[in-house]
Amino acid sequence: MIELGVNIDHVATLRQARRTYEPDPVWAAVEAHLGGADGITVHLREDRRHIQDDDVRHLRELTHIKLNLEMAATDEMVGIACALKPEMAMLVPEGRQEVTTEGGLDIVAQEARLKEVIARLRDAGIMTSVFIDATPAQVEAAARIGARVCEIHTGPYAAAFHTKGRDARSPAVLEELAKIRLAGRAIVDLGMRFNAGHALNYFNVQPVAALPEVRELHIGHAIVSRAVFVGLREAVSEMKRLMREADATRSAR
Repeated sequence: MIELGVNIDHVATLRQARRTYEPDPVWAAVEAHLGGADGITVHLREDRRHIQDDDVRHLRELTHIKLNLEMAATDEMVGIACALKPEMAMLVPEGRQEVTTEGGLDIVAQEARLKEVIARLRDAGIMTSVFIDATPAQVEAAARIGARVCEIHTGPYAAAFHTKGRDARSPAVLEELAKIRLAGRAIVDLGMRFNAGHALNYFNVQPVAALPEVRELHIGHAIVSRAVFVGLREAVSEMKRLMREADATRSAR
C-alpha cells in the first residue's frame, strides 16, 4: 500500500521569517501523523534556512513515525545523520542560491564519493536513499553505489501538468509520466525501492500515485500551503485520500 511522507520544512520557514519559536515543526509532525502521514521528511540544509539542528534532534526523539532526513553528501551532514540515526537518509543536491532543490542528484559525476557516503550511512544502520532524475544512467549508478531507495524527481512532470493544460491526459504530461514509470520499473528490477516526489499537489498527484510499484510519495509545499486554509491534519488527510484512491485503481488492474 502506498505511503505518504510529509515534508514539514516550510513550517520552519514560517518560523524563521521572524526568528522566533513558533510554529514548532514538532507540532507539525504530530498533526501530520494524526492526519495519516506515514513518515516525516525534513531537509537540514547547510545554510540552515529553515530546519535547524535542534528541530532534527527533537523530531528524532519525539516522532513516532518514520523520519527521513534529506541532506547533502557532506561530512558534516553524514556525521549528524550517523549520530541521530533517522530511519532513512536521502542524499539530494544542494545549492545556496536555489529556492528549493532543483533537479536530481548527479550520481554519475561523483560515484566514488557517493558510494563512500552510502557505505557510512549503511554501516550506521540507516536506510539510504537518493533523489534522482528519471534517467536510466542515474538509476544504474544508484544501484552501483549501494542505494536502497531511489526517489524520482517529479518536478518536470509537475511543471508539464501546470503549463500544458493542467490535464492528466495531455501529451506533455503523459510523456513525463512515462519517464517516471520506466525509471520506476528499472529501480525495482535492480532491487531498490521506488519512491517519488517534488512539486506534487492535490491536482497532479493521482497519476503518479497510480504508477506500478511506487512505494512512497514525499510531499511538502502543497500540504503546508493547503494547511493555511484547512489545518495541517485535514490537509494531510485529503492528500492521503487522493493517494489511496489512486492506489486502489492500480491494485484493481
